Amino acid sequence: MPSPVAQQPLGHAPPPTAPARPIPVRADRYERPVLAAIAVLAAVLCLWGLGHSTYHAFYASAVRSMTDSPSDFFYGAFDPAGSITLDKLPGFLWPQALSAMVFGFHPWALVLPQALEMVGCVLLLHLLVRRWAGVPAGLLAAAFFTLTPVTVGLGRSVTEDAPFVLLLLLAAEATWRATERARPRTLLLAGVWVGLAFQCKMLEAWAVVPALAATYLVAAPVARRRRLGHVALAGAVTVAVSLSWMLVAALTPTGARPYLDGTTNDSPFALVVGYNFLTRFRAVGIDAAGSGSIVADRAVHAGQHLGPGMGDGLGKMFSPGLATQTGWLYPLAALGLVGGLLALRRSRVPRTDRLFAGYVLWGVWCVTFFAVFSFGSVTGHTYYMGVVAVAVAALAAVGVVRARRSRVLAVVLAVDVVWCAALALRYPHFQPWSAPCAVVLGLFALLLAALRRPAALATALAAVLLIPAGWTASALSLRYNQPGAFGRVGPTSTRAGTAPAPLGPQHRRLLAYLTAHRDGARYLAAVPGWLSAAPYILSADAPVLPMGGFTGEVPYPAPAAFRHLVDTGQLRYVVLTDGTFRARTPAGDLARWTAAHCALVPSAAYDPLDRTRLLYHCGPAHQG
Repeated sequence: MPSPVAQQPLGHAPPPTAPARPIPVRADRYERPVLAAIAVLAAVLCLWGLGHSTYHAFYASAVRSMTDSPSDFFYGAFDPAGSITLDKLPGFLWPQALSAMVFGFHPWALVLPQALEMVGCVLLLHLLVRRWAGVPAGLLAAAFFTLTPVTVGLGRSVTEDAPFVLLLLLAAEATWRATERARPRTLLLAGVWVGLAFQCKMLEAWAVVPALAATYLVAAPVARRRRLGHVALAGAVTVAVSLSWMLVAALTPTGARPYLDGTTNDSPFALVVGYNFLTRFRAVGIDAAGSGSIVADRAVHAGQHLGPGMGDGLGKMFSPGLATQTGWLYPLAALGLVGGLLALRRSRVPRTDRLFAGYVLWGVWCVTFFAVFSFGSVTGHTYYMGVVAVAVAALAAVGVVRARRSRVLAVVLAVDVVWCAALALRYPHFQPWSAPCAVVLGLFALLLAALRRPAALATALAAVLLIPAGWTASALSLRYNQPGAFGRVGPTSTRAGTAPAPLGPQHRRLLAYLTAHRDGARYLAAVPGWLSAAPYILSADAPVLPMGGFTGEVPYPAPAAFRHLVDTGQLRYVVLTDGTFRARTPAGDLARWTAAHCALVPSAAYDPLDRTRLLYHCGPAHQG
């Protein structure tokens, strides 16, 4: 429904500093039951089959370690001994660690927070769009978002983006309330939410700042100088909350906290700015080598095989690998943004107009994240697209509601049906019925429109949503989505997780030997990298030392520190493979030192059948 403010003659428009007149958003009788149905649908899609969840080995190992002590929890220690952290800030894992403390360390307990967070996102998006454009648009946005595959994928994964999207929506909600009455305190709350989102996704959280700042600067009913002051103050709060964890880590003496993975100098700046930001833009010529971060091709490009058409560039967001997860409604979203701005321009609304503020918020949000992801590597992971799906759903819903009596909407709906069918046909063996059915339904909608039947719009929307709804519903099958792994849904989904009991017979025999011969050491053993350490941490919370961090390139432990651990009896055993000796990495250097200075334990002592691993016993009596 058009805004009452937008319909006012220009001579009766409120002054620039007057509060915007609210759009009537009375709770229609159908609103609550429809919203409840959408929320229940979102909950079912996210929670179905949670008992079949798997472990994301890297993140789950960190969660288990984080439940061991307050220090490990705060810093996001990967190993139970608190030696090295994740290669990210740990904020997104704090809810998972709390869930594990309450319900026990189970795969489903780690997925549960993400499911609840995504249901919360659906409800928050409804609230935001409802305040912006009315009840029908709010409900439609919630439905669009629920039926977008990436939404359900995030709700069934353990990645960073479920809490990240929720926090950004909370920031948008606070910004909206602050803009309505020029409330600086509420705008400061938005800065707090963005700062907390920083603890989940680091500098990516700041990509939402242009949208929030522009909304307040354009539409807040207060003089320009005060608007600028309010935004500057909120920006300071955003920076302070964002950098709080980094500041604590930087001021904590080395050795009093875990080493920061992804860095060569144990610096939080190198972790956040270098390893997790600058390395993402190597395709546009940015070099992170001088930032103190690890720059390894496998660290940057690992996983790009997960989806087709994932190269960096303007076309990436329209590639099947990403668009099938989040982009089914691109044409409708374009109609919502472009058509809405053109309509407002013709009506010459005041800058405080609520509809105009909404277009600024969601338009800048969408354009900013589109640009960031087009040129920044997402390493083949579609779960990054959750923040894009939010804006697409909001703009598409408002486009449908405001253009529902326009012929342009019929054209765009037809284009959207063709776009959905074209994406679906890239995967001809997955739900092969969906594309023909969508096209037939779209043609039927055109016939109804020609006959001026009221069901034409509902039929056209059903044609548009048929294919993405089918993809989303496929998450209910373990064949097309594995709860606890990555957030991809559909035929390109991979079962990338680890079984709830990952410790095989060989691992158990070696663990029993190391436990029996630990003799008070801090570590059971040192192992080459996180992948070798994860089974022992997941199954037994065993204090093993992962040499080389996530990429194997991290200079931890340093040679002198490694020798000190051996000399002081904190480390007595090292588990290696043949490949470790050949690696030209810090872990490889430690392996070669171990072979030269420690005694090889006969495999008959711990596992006569083990032909893949070599166990060395280190200590004063065995050093050359």
